[in-house]
Amino acid sequence: MDPISLQLGTRNLWSWLVRLLSTHPKWLSAKVKFFLPDVDPDSSDELPDPKQRTILQLRKLHVQGQATWQSFIHCVCMELEVPLDLEVPLLSIWGQEDQDGLKRPHQSCGSSPQRKLCRKQQLEFARKYLQLLKTSAQQRCSSEFLGPGQTLTSHQVYVPPILQWSRATVPLDAPEEAMMGDFKAEDVSIQDFFNLKAPRGPRVTVLLGKAGMGKTTLARRLCQKWADGQLEHFQALFLFEFRQLNLATGFLTLPQLLFDLYLSPESDPDTVFQYLEENASQVLLIFDGLDEALCPGSSKETMGPDGSGPALTLFSGLCHGTLLPGCWVMATSRPGKLPACLPTEVGMVHMWGFDGLRVAEYMSHFFGEQLSLEVALTELQTSGRLQSLCSVPGLCRVACLCLYHLLPGSPAGQSAALLPTVTQLYIHMVLTLSLHGRQSATSLLHLGEVALRGLETGKIVFSARDIPPPVMAFGATHCLLTSLCVRMISGHQETGYAFNDLSLQEFLAALHLMASPGVHTDTLSRHVILNSHWVLRTKARLTLSDHLPTFLAGLASHTCKPFLSCLAQQDEAWVGARQAAVVQVLRKLAARRLTGPKVVELCHCVAETQESRLADFASQSLPDHLPFHNFPLTYRDLAALTNILEHRAAPIHLEFEGCPLEPRCPAALEGCGQVETLSFKSRKCGATFAEFLSKSLPTMGNLKKLGLVGSKITAQGISHLVQALPLCPQLEEISLQNNQLKDAEVLRVVEVLPSLPHLQKLDLSRNSISVLTLLSLVKVAVMCPTVRTLQVRKTELIFLLSSPAEATADLQRAPDLQERDAQRKEARDRSLTLRLQKCELRVHNAESLIALLQEGPSLEEVDLSGNQLEDEGCRLLAEAAFQLHITRKLDLSDNGLSVSGVSCVLSALSTCRTLAELHISVLHKTAVLMFAQELEKQEETQERATFLNSLVSWMPLELPPSSRRIRLTHCGFQAKHIERLCMALGGSCPLGRLGHVDLSGNALGDNGVALLAQLLPSLGPLQSLNLSENGLSLDAVLSLAGCMSALQWAFHLDIRGNHLCASSLESQRVLLLQEKSCSEGLDWEVVAELNFQNVSPLSGSWWLVELNSQSLGHAASEGASALPLISLEECPLEPLSLACLCTTLEECPGPLEVQLSCKILSDQSLETLLHHLPRLPQLSLLQLNQTELSSQCPCLLADTLSLCPRVQKVELRSLRHMTLRFRSSEEQEGVCCGFRSCSLTLEHVEPLCCLLSKCKDLRQLDLSANLLGDDGLRCLLQHLLQVPLSGLLDLSHNSISREGALHLLEMLPCCPHIGEASVDLGPRQEFRIHFSQQEQTGAALRLRECSFQPEHVPRLAAGLSQALQLKELTLTRCGLGLEQLTNLLSLVKRPAGLLSLRAEEPWVGRAGLPALLEVCAQASGHITKISISETQQQLCVQLEFPHQEENPEAVAVRLAHCDLRTHRGLLVKRLMETCSRLRQLSLSQVNLCDDTHASALLLQNLLLALKGLRTFRLTSSCVSTEGLACLASSLRHCHHLEELDFSNSQFSEEATEALVAALEGKGQLKRLNLSHLPLGSSTLAMLTRGLSHMTLLQSLQLNRSSIDDVGCCHLFKVLRAATSMEELDLSHNQMGDTGAQHLAAILPGLPELRRIDLSANGIGPAGGVQLAQSFALCRRLEELMLGHNALGDPTALQLARGLPGNLRVLHLPSIHLGPEGALSLGQALGRCLQVEEISLAENNLAEGVLHFCQGFPLLRRMDLVSCVIDDQVAKHLAASFTLCPVLEEILLSWNLLGDKAAAELAQVLPQMGRLKRVDLEKNQITARGAGLLAAGLDRASGVQVIRLWNNPVPQNVAQLLQSQEPRLHFAFFDEQLQVPRNT
Repeated sequence: MDPISLQLGTRNLWSWLVRLLSTHPKWLSAKVKFFLPDVDPDSSDELPDPKQRTILQLRKLHVQGQATWQSFIHCVCMELEVPLDLEVPLLSIWGQEDQDGLKRPHQSCGSSPQRKLCRKQQLEFARKYLQLLKTSAQQRCSSEFLGPGQTLTSHQVYVPPILQWSRATVPLDAPEEAMMGDFKAEDVSIQDFFNLKAPRGPRVTVLLGKAGMGKTTLARRLCQKWADGQLEHFQALFLFEFRQLNLATGFLTLPQLLFDLYLSPESDPDTVFQYLEENASQVLLIFDGLDEALCPGSSKETMGPDGSGPALTLFSGLCHGTLLPGCWVMATSRPGKLPACLPTEVGMVHMWGFDGLRVAEYMSHFFGEQLSLEVALTELQTSGRLQSLCSVPGLCRVACLCLYHLLPGSPAGQSAALLPTVTQLYIHMVLTLSLHGRQSATSLLHLGEVALRGLETGKIVFSARDIPPPVMAFGATHCLLTSLCVRMISGHQETGYAFNDLSLQEFLAALHLMASPGVHTDTLSRHVILNSHWVLRTKARLTLSDHLPTFLAGLASHTCKPFLSCLAQQDEAWVGARQAAVVQVLRKLAARRLTGPKVVELCHCVAETQESRLADFASQSLPDHLPFHNFPLTYRDLAALTNILEHRAAPIHLEFEGCPLEPRCPAALEGCGQVETLSFKSRKCGATFAEFLSKSLPTMGNLKKLGLVGSKITAQGISHLVQALPLCPQLEEISLQNNQLKDAEVLRVVEVLPSLPHLQKLDLSRNSISVLTLLSLVKVAVMCPTVRTLQVRKTELIFLLSSPAEATADLQRAPDLQERDAQRKEARDRSLTLRLQKCELRVHNAESLIALLQEGPSLEEVDLSGNQLEDEGCRLLAEAAFQLHITRKLDLSDNGLSVSGVSCVLSALSTCRTLAELHISVLHKTAVLMFAQELEKQEETQERATFLNSLVSWMPLELPPSSRRIRLTHCGFQAKHIERLCMALGGSCPLGRLGHVDLSGNALGDNGVALLAQLLPSLGPLQSLNLSENGLSLDAVLSLAGCMSALQWAFHLDIRGNHLCASSLESQRVLLLQEKSCSEGLDWEVVAELNFQNVSPLSGSWWLVELNSQSLGHAASEGASALPLISLEECPLEPLSLACLCTTLEECPGPLEVQLSCKILSDQSLETLLHHLPRLPQLSLLQLNQTELSSQCPCLLADTLSLCPRVQKVELRSLRHMTLRFRSSEEQEGVCCGFRSCSLTLEHVEPLCCLLSKCKDLRQLDLSANLLGDDGLRCLLQHLLQVPLSGLLDLSHNSISREGALHLLEMLPCCPHIGEASVDLGPRQEFRIHFSQQEQTGAALRLRECSFQPEHVPRLAAGLSQALQLKELTLTRCGLGLEQLTNLLSLVKRPAGLLSLRAEEPWVGRAGLPALLEVCAQASGHITKISISETQQQLCVQLEFPHQEENPEAVAVRLAHCDLRTHRGLLVKRLMETCSRLRQLSLSQVNLCDDTHASALLLQNLLLALKGLRTFRLTSSCVSTEGLACLASSLRHCHHLEELDFSNSQFSEEATEALVAALEGKGQLKRLNLSHLPLGSSTLAMLTRGLSHMTLLQSLQLNRSSIDDVGCCHLFKVLRAATSMEELDLSHNQMGDTGAQHLAAILPGLPELRRIDLSANGIGPAGGVQLAQSFALCRRLEELMLGHNALGDPTALQLARGLPGNLRVLHLPSIHLGPEGALSLGQALGRCLQVEEISLAENNLAEGVLHFCQGFPLLRRMDLVSCVIDDQVAKHLAASFTLCPVLEEILLSWNLLGDKAAAELAQVLPQMGRLKRVDLEKNQITARGAGLLAAGLDRASGVQVIRLWNNPVPQNVAQLLQSQEPRLHFAFFDEQLQVPRNT
């Protein structure tokens, strides 16, 4: 018995089944193919016996398992006529069968060791596998499809859809027809997918198409072509479907993907895979359904060649070339969100489906009979909606199937009417399956449940276990399901089942949701959504239910109610309620603001419902402007949109940008009258697109704006458009930008302008035209009466038009020539604007252009900038300007105009009476002519070039009609051009009409300005003359003042600038203004106060800026500040507001000062402000005043020092006042930081020091008036080691006690950079430490009022002994008595070095000399210096410890104000022993006139003992004649003396003679000072004899020695031998001209002379001139003092000719200097860059104040006292001061300076960082000027005092100002200099 029959139970039942199926062999074969798609059917067909063949096929079905066998038995019972006695036992034994299955052994390429094969064997294995691949592909593609009218048909004919490349990376530059996929040459288009010439690397193509477009069909078509041998390049082709790959849940390697999941080699898979790798460029892998791939999160993962991962990761590796490098990859996907694994160079192809020809082609194959085909085509042509549906190939097939069943029994046109929507199309398809009865409806709903479950779980392929057998049998019977072979990773194969297409699965799922009673209405509503399918690479996976909402909307149509009621076995009310729920959801969605893709989805859904009210609501809910960006749109999409717009009353604007568009998309808009604006911006639009658009445009009656931008329209496409545009007279704007149009196409478009009466703008930019075509366009603009503007600039080409339709119509109706001429005259009244910028126009083009324009209308503006007209072309146009009737502007900028061409243009304008303004700048390539307008037009704002905004702002906005403005800036004019230029200026306009002349930025120089000054009267009265930036010297500028008297119109000479140069006034503004101009104009350096009012605290708000013109005018007149100032007061400074402010400040020019204030500023706001500082390089000052700040503010500011290196100074006072100053590029490095009264405590010290340590160069740190205390000081000193402080540390007023002072002394060994420290614990509470960059070896410490007790002396001594770098200690009123001081000196012990200890105590003045010397004698070290001053209560002891005994240094003993008449022998002996090595003895202010001569004797004994004495000084002392004789006798024994100084002592003439006699034999003497000693003739003769032997003499000082001209004659004779002389002081003698002439004769023989003082010697011009000539030969002369001699200008002029270059000091007070001499000296000093001090006091400089053309980098002091200086020259003088960066002292007292001078000084004070003192005593400064100076001091932190004594300032005002600014002094005597508030 047959084993199968045994399993069935009886032999008869098996026999009956075999006998039944033997009569239906084709049916059985089809079922075997369905259930067993991978089984080769040929093996059974070879059996000759039908019975045996049937038994074999049944065995194959049974061994597949129980589920397969059950489904097969169901099909037998449902589809065949089975007798009842056989059907019952068959159905009753379903559960009795076993589940025997056939398992296939797993094959893997890595399952066995690699065998060594010969090359021939390897190739043989590969050949067999490649042949096996082709055989398998042929079998896969041999499946047959159901056709109309028969169960099985032949191979279905393939009709290719429209294909279009989407990116610039098109693999093959194919013609448009090929890219569209011409079905007559479809083989060529398929080949275009693969560019065989592409370089090695990833070659990836993605085919994008919506559902039903035929992506899978095309993929299988490619596989079939390859199997048929048509793709010869590829040896291997693998076709994968992601719906099957998703079933492989494990990780795969590439060999497993190729062999296990596709086709396994018969043997040796490793060899086959190796062959594929070696020939990867001939391998094609096709992945169908990329959008259906699972696990997109791994799509970015990469792996090595041997790695494993999910299928999508393998796909990513193939795309990027990491797997099988060089292979070809093709993928299909819906145009949704693509995975990120795709490379950027991927080529994308859009599949657009069918057009009309392709639909007809498809139908011709579907309907074989000619009659049926004609009827079907007729139905198609009568229904536009059916045509739209058939544009989708999948729907076209369904429609043909439905028409096949509907046409025979329906009247003409009725069949198409039954198929209005996609949903109803599918309904009719289901109905054609002849479903009858309740069982069929139930099975259909169950099948829909399976479909919905698959959509929700992402499953497309189902196993037999997923589908109940009756449901599977139902699906298989009615061709709703198809089977496929699924290969698993394990190697075995399973049968899978899927719906025929995804859309069918979605439709059945929608049926289940709508008609299943078990589905709640809420569940149904949740599935009504709108999908947004942007073409992006994201991680989000595209859902499978694209069309599910559309089918639900279609089922909500009222026409579907009977079908749903029958299907659900419910009444129509039940169905209506569910339909209403769907419509309600759609209504809610329509009310939202949707993106473009969702709008399209909504339109499809609304169209499917066939609800007119819903369509009305949706159309009205659409916005007026509807954009569609970056997602593909098909003809059917736009048809759905048009269907909705037909229900809309209001106009709409449609914009398509970056959207891939089906070429025939515009046809869907045909007849859509609601579209007012239509814009397409896409490179995908070509000639075909333009053709369809041209057909639709005339039907869109309300279209006003049309845009077709960035397309690829050919000449053919333009031809279609040009034919269509005249049929659209309502158009107002047309844009054809960036369409690669050529000359012919552009001219064809322009020809339609007269046919469009309402057109206002035509944009043809970014196309390609020639100059000849450009002139043709100009002619069109001239002749066309509606053109108002033609604007061409590089690629820009725009026509702006008006609509004089009536005038045009009248002109066309004019019957006779005379009437037409009159109307042409009227046409000339129109105004045309012509802008032809950067069009490469040349001179010959200018002539043609002028000829064209002369026949045209008046021209409002002609802009020809950026061309190549050069001088000749510009001249021609300037000459023709008047004839061309230009009413406003002619722009010839950037046309190569030269300097000589400027004059030609000026001359050419002589006949142009309407010229109002001319601006030419050769440097800026500007040439603009402005013409006079009517009175009402003069008030309009004139359009200017961008850089004109940065020019001078002083010019008034309105220009009087009778005056002209000529601006010839930066044209390179020199002095040689002046005459011709003035002739041209005078000829360019009538006399008196030349208003403003601007010649700034040229190179006129001094000569040019001088010549211009002579020619100015010929130009008539001007309103202003600007000569800025012309390389002028001060003399040239001031020479203009001399010509002001000759020019009645010149009332003001304005000179401003930033800096002076050596010989010229660079970057300066030099203006000669009329009085009216002065009053109307504003200065460019004036303070501009911006009052920010109406501040809103809302986020993102901004301030209303009001310009206070009154304050501007006041500031301009006063000149209060040199820098722009922005002040914000009482404003809520929130972070957002501050960020906006800082962003605005970034655009402001600098330098800039900003002042802010508010009640409270949060830390976040402060951080925002400080964060923007590095981006504000123009900022010079930032202030926060009267603003409450938090305690974290110091740390935030300290952090700013490292973030913004430009910060020069940080000051924070009382947590309410903050100042940040920024350095310019010229200023030195270094930062000053101050946090005064900020409540800093111990906890703030460490973080503050940590932040300060990031600062590179901290010059000053002010922490005064805080709460640090002794603990804070200790912590600060410990952390200061990491802070790079190299200046002052101020810790005053920090509650520091003497413990802090002692701790400072003890910390000195750890702080080697401390150079000086000062501690005052008295009322002043001063605590200051000075640091230096290098380690100090001579530090000084001053302690005052520290109240030390005896127990503190050991700590002091220990500190002094350890601080070896400390060389000087001063103890002032510290409470140390005589005993404590003695103890201190004895306890201090050091290993080596010097220590100077100074004690200033009240008891020193009354203790007496013996007691003080006794104290000194107790010192532990060797005494090298003792200084005692009883009047100053001071004792100074210098100690040298044993380390210095071998090499003693100079010792100074100064006994100031002491009585030496008494002494003690023992003490003298000890002192003589101590001072045996004394090298220098200096006695000042001592009294040696005692009766016993004891003091003189003591001194004599000391001198005798000091054999090595080098220097002896006895100055300002009183010595008797006897005492001096003793001294003289002892000096004779000092043979090594090198310096003697007896100056200012009270000696008699006899004593002086004795002293001079002692000079004999002193040949080693180098310096001799006998000043203030009476030198009679005999004494002088004795002196000259002694001097004759002093050949080494370097310094001789004989001032105030009563030497006359005769004595000088003798003296100078002996000085000839002193060739080493460096210093000669003969001031305050009676030298006269004679002595000066003798001195002049010997000066050339003193080559080393560096300093000479001849002040107050009665020298006149005669001697002065000769001296000046000699000084020119003293090349090393550094200091020259000739004051108080009547030298006059002749000497000054001679000095100016030969001032030594090394000059450092020049004193010329009261030398009768005049203007000429002063000016010459000012010029000459420009060569003396080493000068440090200049004094010209008591000279009349009213008209000749020094004009420094170049700054003095080392000048420290300027003395101009009593020089009759007034306000007229103050401005020049203040500007000169700014050129001296290290100037410290300015003396301007006893002059005539007023408030204007004070204002000028106030401007420059902040710019002078080293300035310390300004003396303005006895001037004419009032309270206003003093206030301006106070304001200037607020920004000048370094200034210590400004003296204002005896100025007309009321006392009460002076007191008020001094209380606000203590550095203003109004008293005669100097008070103690105030420390600057900001220091």
